[in-house]
Amino acid sequence: MRGWFNWVRLLLLFFAAQPEDMETPKKPRILCLHGHGSNAAIHKRELDRWPDYVLDKMDLVFINGPFSIDDGISDYEQYTWFTCDKEKKIYLNFDESIAYIEARMIEFGPIDGVLGFSEGALVTASLPGIQEQGLGLTKVQKIKHVIIISGGKFGGNTFPCPELAETAFSSPINIPSLHIFGENDYARKYAPELVEAYVDPLVMLHNGVHEVPKLDEEGVIIMFEFLKKIDAIV
Repeated sequence: MRGWFNWVRLLLLFFAAQPEDMETPKKPRILCLHGHGSNAAIHKRELDRWPDYVLDKMDLVFINGPFSIDDGISDYEQYTWFTCDKEKKIYLNFDESIAYIEARMIEFGPIDGVLGFSEGALVTASLPGIQEQGLGLTKVQKIKHVIIISGGKFGGNTFPCPELAETAFSSPINIPSLHIFGENDYARKYAPELVEAYVDPLVMLHNGVHEVPKLDEEGVIIMFEFLKKIDAIV
């Protein structure tokens, strides 16, 4: 099996390599949204688990969430993308969060796609629909693709829906999307309703938990299929 994987890896690297007489494709610039209580630096380390020959195909931009939080335990900066009123079961500050994300997209743009993990993935999944409905992100170019790691769907069976995102999934989202979940990931139960909201989604299931996973042989193949879809490789 290991020999087969090495053969596939070499094959992928062969096709991903750019001959001198071939134009090198532009790296898609992807805005990366971390999980709840995390930060940009931690999220970057999480993504660094992926092989260089995958990461080198993307221009990843890491930002902190707009709202600082403190659990009284952790010794690092913590941020969130929105706050929650648990009694009323509603999300607060979501409009501010979308405006903040748009400002960062302008600052670091042009941004081609968005990648999110956990809470960041919950937000990421809603952004194309919010933009398509003209409710937010109107000052930036259209989001072309998304990578959603351990995400969920606003307005689904589990997560309340912020007012701004009420129509985000009113029609199928027709852009390339990659959905990553772990076999022992508590977010896996959210996968079906989220994946079904997208047209022709790619799905990667790893054998881990709620985390940004390392890429096994099948994960590498799926990742390269996605990179081809977004023209990151030729």
